Amino acid sequence: MDLTLRNAGRENNPGSARGRIAIVAGIVVSLILAVALLLCGTVDIAPAEVWNALMGGDASAVARMIVNEVRLPMIVTAFCAGMGLAVAGLLLQTTFNNPLAGPSILGVSTGASLGVAVVMLGLGGWLGGGVGYYAGILGGAVAGAGAVMLLLLAFSMLLRGNAMLLIAGILIGYMASSAISLLNFFSTQQGVHSYVIWGMGSFAGLTWERVTVFAPLSLVAVVLSMLFVKPLNAMLLGRRYAESMGVDIRRTRNGLLLLSGVLTAIVTAFCGPIGFLGLVMPHVARMITGTSSHGRLLPATAIFGGGGALLCAWLSVVCGGGQLIPVNAITPLISIPVIIYIIVRRKKL
Repeated sequence: MDLTLRNAGRENNPGSARGRIAIVAGIVVSLILAVALLLCGTVDIAPAEVWNALMGGDASAVARMIVNEVRLPMIVTAFCAGMGLAVAGLLLQTTFNNPLAGPSILGVSTGASLGVAVVMLGLGGWLGGGVGYYAGILGGAVAGAGAVMLLLLAFSMLLRGNAMLLIAGILIGYMASSAISLLNFFSTQQGVHSYVIWGMGSFAGLTWERVTVFAPLSLVAVVLSMLFVKPLNAMLLGRRYAESMGVDIRRTRNGLLLLSGVLTAIVTAFCGPIGFLGLVMPHVARMITGTSSHGRLLPATAIFGGGGALLCAWLSVVCGGGQLIPVNAITPLISIPVIIYIIVRRKKL
């Protein structure tokens, strides 16, 4: 799929009506999905009681707890996670000029998973339970993702070509996966079970205390990505053009790698490894907005990523028959048909 910015000076300018309509539509759809998540759950609560629980009216203590302490945090978590992964995917696809680049392809999320595996499978008994255990999981995820990012940054100093750096990232991911397999093999049955559950991904496990950390971190990282709009647009027109416009390719690439890695690490640490959203949502945003200019595409990708995560969260509730289906069981069912449609529609990758 060609990521070249065609006729950048003439079409899809920053004031494009189609781009604005797409962003507004994405916000409206996300709000509708948020309301649907408020009204649906593993426990049936009447819409009037949901409203009263939100507004502080006449509602049971159970309804107040479920709506305010379970469903609302889940909505905020899902939107911020989808937003972060989608933006990370867009940054990587533009950096490598490769439509199949995504947050997990460079091994960052696998590195985060390895850090969590070390905590769950190797140090779980030593850490015990409670706050220390969960802090260890978060710390392990950030440390694992950070280690992979440092390796990628080191390789970027040695490798000039984006394709070679992409291959290096894939190999790092395979090495991390192999280490996880070894930890699983030598761990206890209970440890393996806990890690497998975490690896399925979930938007429903965060309390407000954790959401108030996760959401600001995600929002700040997404806002920082807007600083790269001009370099990203220049990179779409080729390395030589970008350099002629004064873009330091190596420094910009390192900054984009760092930012996309941070976004992926934050989401993985709090929600587990969430697949496919970072790969497919940038393509959805391109199709709907009809532009490759990041001035309009980047915010649209963030909004559609959040909406896509809300859709997956809603499906995990309504299709579970009284239980929550793991998010990673839903994302491929939605994302793979979209990817196939894009391949067939464009006739090439």
